[in-house]
Order: sequence, then C-alpha cells, then structure tokens
Amino acid sequence: MILTHLDPEGRPRMVDVSAKTPTRRRATAGGCMTLGVTCAAALEQGGGPKGDPWSVVRIAAVGGVKRTSDLIPLAHPLTIDAVNVDHRWDPSTRKAWLRVEVSMEGRTGVEMEAMAGVTVGLLALYDMLKAAGHEMELGPVRLLHKSGGRRGVIQWPWPECPWQE
Repeated sequence: MILTHLDPEGRPRMVDVSAKTPTRRRATAGGCMTLGVTCAAALEQGGGPKGDPWSVVRIAAVGGVKRTSDLIPLAHPLTIDAVNVDHRWDPSTRKAWLRVEVSMEGRTGVEMEAMAGVTVGLLALYDMLKAAGHEMELGPVRLLHKSGGRRGVIQWPWPECPWQE
C-alpha cells in the first residue's frame, strides 16, 4: 500500500496534484450525536438558552468545509462550488444526524471537506446544547459517497443512517 502523503523517506508531504485533470468532484458524509435525556428535551423544545441550534449547526458545517485546509495539515485549499447541509432528529434513538454534501470542479477530492463539515457542525450542536447538560456523544462520522477522479463512484452503505446515497 502506498501512502501518498509520505515522501520516499517516510516524511509527510502535500501531494502534487498539478498533473491531474480537473473533474467534477462530489463527496457526502454523515454523522450523528447521541443525546442524553435532558439534552434531547432541550433540542425538542427549540434548543434551550442559546436559541435555535439547527441554523447555527448548518452555518458551522459550511464553515468547517471552507476551513478544512486550516484544520487538516496536508489538505489542499479548494475552491468549493456548493455545500448542502441537511439534518434529522430521531427522538426514538435520541440521535441528531447531520449530512454534508460538497461539490467542486478540481484536481483533488472533497471527502475531507465533507467529513470536516459534519464534525464541525456536530461540535456546534454540542456547544448549543451544553447549557442543558453534557450528556452527548459525538460519532460516528463517515464518508457515504464520493465521485469524480480516477476511482469514479464509491459508496459505503450505512443502514442506520437516514440518508441512503
């Protein structure tokens, strides 16, 4: 197995993508946060003392996508064409779900951006609800779909996730 972010001596490096042909790239990631009873009640009542959490979560997710290269040291700064954020609340399992889809035309994929968007969005939800309590567990977060580039379309099934690609 070749790890592309290591040079021949095993040192970290940013991959040179200059020879790659730009293609339409899309990645979708999903994740969830399981809430304790008190936090779930706060979410169901509109979020508690900090206000509506979902609007903040959506903005945070977009911000996480846009700042991925600041968070992941070897990620390329990218010009993102679109970010779509969706959320679901499942009161029966007390799981708050977040889905982020990122697209662009470029030489490298956007899966890190999609996963960063989900993670930052869920962290924002934690921040919005922590006044009600700290009984929250973040994760898992995972890639659901990617397309574009030399590998084409790749999908990973996640039966529990409310979105099926």
